[in-house]
Amino acid sequence: MTSYATRRSQLTTYFDRTAVDAWARLTSDAPVSKIRATVRAGRDAMRANLLSWLPEDLTGRRVLDAGCGTGALSIEAARRGAEVVAIDVSPTLVGLARERLAEVPEAARIDFRVGDMLDPWLGRFDHVVAMDSLIHYATPDIVRALAELSLRTDGSVVFTVAPRTPLLTLMHWAGRAFPRADRAPAIVPVAERTLRRRVAAEPVLSGFGLARTHRVNSGFYLSQAFELTRTSPGRGTP
Repeated sequence: MTSYATRRSQLTTYFDRTAVDAWARLTSDAPVSKIRATVRAGRDAMRANLLSWLPEDLTGRRVLDAGCGTGALSIEAARRGAEVVAIDVSPTLVGLARERLAEVPEAARIDFRVGDMLDPWLGRFDHVVAMDSLIHYATPDIVRALAELSLRTDGSVVFTVAPRTPLLTLMHWAGRAFPRADRAPAIVPVAERTLRRRVAAEPVLSGFGLARTHRVNSGFYLSQAFELTRTSPGRGTP
């Protein structure tokens, strides 16, 4: 099974070499194909959902945008008053985010970084958002990532996974059987029951529990959001 570190390296290569132009167009207002338009609409809907799970007023709160891409979620959190650390494995995407938001006043509250979202040196946060940054990992790695993030989170971790459906499972196995050099690293379908069981069994997550969930299905975009909330006080929590 592909390790977290190996998959992260594959993602860096993909976003920095293979998919730069396509991703830049997808995350802009530029015209795209009908297929990519459904993906863009799905991502917009999922971003709005995850933001709705955060407090409307984030003044004085520290937020980690784990897998920030071109910074769309980061700037919305900053507009609510948050101090945002926006991190991504792709130097190209982070550079594009800085360029696009250079003239936006609220961007002064965003600290863009290139690196690993699990880096403990990023510090503590009130909320962590991982939108579509865990969809390429198997369930055990997702739970381990959530455990690492929970150690530095005083409020909630909201994240998305690729839900296990017959079609997505078939596409996943077809991708493994017929690899192609320019294809994105495989999206790994996750069964909700298995995810909940593993989260409940993870000792590091004993102070957290899965709360709300929401699925977005927009053409070629399929993603399921979960809210991992603190159920007992953590360090730094009153």
